[in-house]
Amino acid sequence: MPHPPEQKQTTHERILEAAGGLFRQKGFLGASVETVMRAAGLTVGGFYAHFSSKQALLIESLQRIMSRQRVDWPQGLEDLRGEEWLSHLVRRYLSRTHRDAEVPTCPLPAVLSDVVRGEPELKQALAHELDLTAENFAAHLPSDERASARERALATYALCIGTLTLAKATAGTPLSDELLKAARRVAVLSADTSESATGDKGGASK
Repeated sequence: MPHPPEQKQTTHERILEAAGGLFRQKGFLGASVETVMRAAGLTVGGFYAHFSSKQALLIESLQRIMSRQRVDWPQGLEDLRGEEWLSHLVRRYLSRTHRDAEVPTCPLPAVLSDVVRGEPELKQALAHELDLTAENFAAHLPSDERASARERALATYALCIGTLTLAKATAGTPLSDELLKAARRVAVLSADTSESATGDKGGASK
């Protein structure tokens, strides 16, 4: 007998929650369908009642994690702009706590290499989520002759993801902490639109 729709949705969410935790720890290739279902307390046989393939699970999990991240990462910073907003945002992400977490909030350092080898649909899903994140970031960043708000948003996100990936890969060495510190500083400098930062000759000659 078919399960009621609400029960099926609850089970679906349970699988996604288990998958999200495993993917953030082990990457996409490091967690099999069997491992995911076991973590959800379910049998493998029930998987295909919810997802047509592992690829479908990967896409929905990635969308779910990144949509949550767009809400949680900048939470409480809604009224800030420019350097102040960026400083708080980047420090939250590029922290020792985030680097050393057993289950990190952000999945990208663990899954990007898998996405590179993945199907076009998975890459398109990532691109769509990144585009939405860039839109959110750009609303808090300035534009000037050096770079648009969107360019700053994309560069900031790329800097954060790349730095955390390298910091995790070098964890336990002095360089790991140095990477976090350097990226936090450079990210904030990119939001500086003062005359000294933009090289405004007119302002300098006054």
